[in-house]
Amino acid sequence: MRGIDTKQARLFSYVSQEERIPQHHPLRAIRRMSDEVLESMTKRFDRLYSDTGRPSIPPEHLLRALLLQVLYSIRSERLLMEQLDYNLLYRWFVGLNMDDEVWDATVFTKNRDRLLDGDIADLFFDQVMAIARKRALLSDEHFTVDGTLIEAWAGQKSFQKKEGSSQPPSDGGSNPTVNFHGEKRSNATHQSTTDPEAQLYRKGPGKEARLSFMGHVLMDNRYALAVDDRLTMATGTAEREAAHEMVKAVPDRRSKHPTMGADKSYDTKDFVQKLRKLTVTPHVAQSTNGRSSAIDARTTRHAGYEVSQRKRKLVEQIFGWLKTIGLMRKTRHKGTRRVGWMFTFGLAVYNLVRMKNLEAEPC
Repeated sequence: MRGIDTKQARLFSYVSQEERIPQHHPLRAIRRMSDEVLESMTKRFDRLYSDTGRPSIPPEHLLRALLLQVLYSIRSERLLMEQLDYNLLYRWFVGLNMDDEVWDATVFTKNRDRLLDGDIADLFFDQVMAIARKRALLSDEHFTVDGTLIEAWAGQKSFQKKEGSSQPPSDGGSNPTVNFHGEKRSNATHQSTTDPEAQLYRKGPGKEARLSFMGHVLMDNRYALAVDDRLTMATGTAEREAAHEMVKAVPDRRSKHPTMGADKSYDTKDFVQKLRKLTVTPHVAQSTNGRSSAIDARTTRHAGYEVSQRKRKLVEQIFGWLKTIGLMRKTRHKGTRRVGWMFTFGLAVYNLVRMKNLEAEPC
């Protein structure tokens, strides 16, 4: 029998939001873990807000909404607010009732900045790691380090001479024609007027130089979870400097001699010596570009070296997820502090997804 095409929507619904979400929906597991994380952060939230005045957006709602933005690659806060207005799944995840008014995008952004000032992303990441450690998902003895370029929210036309002696474009308008031919441009003489902290950087020979930041990740080899991160300006030595900092900050070493895998760009005598001083065994890939490698047979003869070389490639999955899903291929923010906040938060969301997938895998 053909159903009737009714034109009038029902005024009331007797089905709750909780009943509408399938019991095996993947967001349920992520919601449980994120609720555990947010509950542990209550005291920090209390210190960020005044006891008087008009109530603001609850920080738990803010972080759940940002988590959704990363999970579903929603490119702007305005679009996120639009989705929250009519998407029941999103409303349920954030904690909004069906009749609750959705916030203005500008108000949401201003309230988010309060979390930036409170270093909430670092605390959120640490609490996610606490859950992983409680579930025995970390080895705390075998690691991999790597870095990736994150394109800055700044165009090549904004990269101008620092002393301001660049010739003005011949034509006007909001997008004038600029001729770079014959002009030598470098970070020493030029700077972006849009994002002064972005650096012109080229990934390799023959590659295009772009205004970028550099994100660094320390990965635990057991289940490929990110355990530490840094975001720095893009320089030729940033990867090794950030790796050294992250290795020094490794918490709760179970092994007196942990291992750290890395690619060929880390194969320098100075970096390898620094690792050995920290009693870290450098499982760095040997350089093949004609210069002598800092890694010798006392390292490569062990079977663990080959294992580290296989495991280290898993860090590319983290970078791949961040750039295809987590909105980090090209940042939407400016400055190392703000971009670093989103980079850390994106890694925490990746870890939640990874832990949810590990929980679903058959034993």
